[in-house]
Amino acid sequence: MTWLVVVALVLIAALLLIGGIWAFQTAHRLDRLHVRYDLSWQALDGILARRAVVARAVATDAYGNSAAGRRLAGLADAAERAPRHAREAAENELSNALAAVDPTSLPVALVAEMADAEARVLLGRRFHNDAVRDTLALRERPLVRWLRLGGTAPMPSYFEIAERAAQRSFSQQVYKRTSARIVLLDELGYVLLFCGSDPAAESAPRWWFTVGGAVEPGEELADAAVRELAEETGLRVSKADLIGPVWQRDAVFDFNGSVIRSEEMFFVYRTQRFEPSTTGFTPLETRTIHGHRWCDEATIAELVEGGETVYPLQLAELLPEATAMAAAGSTGPARQLQSIR
Repeated sequence: MTWLVVVALVLIAALLLIGGIWAFQTAHRLDRLHVRYDLSWQALDGILARRAVVARAVATDAYGNSAAGRRLAGLADAAERAPRHAREAAENELSNALAAVDPTSLPVALVAEMADAEARVLLGRRFHNDAVRDTLALRERPLVRWLRLGGTAPMPSYFEIAERAAQRSFSQQVYKRTSARIVLLDELGYVLLFCGSDPAAESAPRWWFTVGGAVEPGEELADAAVRELAEETGLRVSKADLIGPVWQRDAVFDFNGSVIRSEEMFFVYRTQRFEPSTTGFTPLETRTIHGHRWCDEATIAELVEGGETVYPLQLAELLPEATAMAAAGSTGPARQLQSIR
């Protein structure tokens, strides 16, 4: 009989230990989910604040100091200052007012800014609501509620705004394209960058960017990458030797009088350093590309410190990763597509 008691006590102790471990791990997971939720709201709050800033610029350009302009600017101010519980309603009012603006009455650069702001709101809201969904899914489990593993943290809440009307209004003025871009590395890990500018802008600032361009209708992404590489540098390679795509970047910008929303897919390729040939440039590229340079992380940092923009914005910090990929070669393990700026 004694041994039965001992077995029972051991079983009870084991169950308590297992339960304690489960409770600790679940509470820790909940804590991480709440941190993710808090960070997602901070990010969305910043995105909405940026939209309010752009909306005030739209109000001035579209309406001037008229009653309509003051109303739109006032709605942007109200949305920016609204407390959390009233934020959805205020942002919805701003969205509806923005949807009534005629984008053709605005400068191209401002249309691009507004389209980019609306796209970021959509992505930020989705990211936030995903964090809410995952946190609620765990917190609403019976054992989690009964043991109060969520502690005193308030229940997360979804954020729903009707941003689609304003987004459609501005996105109709946007030309969408997919681009294949190549991080072309030499044997030392330096990347080839072109220097370009906007031909439609007077005294346009110059920026630096990787090899690549738009995918043509019916063209495969890798085929576009090797074609662009040959046209812009004279280097001919097999698409089987490309690594990737490994990175994806979404951007909205104005160029040559149009607003472009570009989905950029990045490949990596390494070669011996060479002098690029410009004989394959299109007439537009001849007018807008002013030179090239092989750059390492330090060179990119110098360009940025000097006030010049390098795209993608994360290129300097991503170069070591690209170099490691190039060392592994195209036969290395498959890589998950990473979103970059």
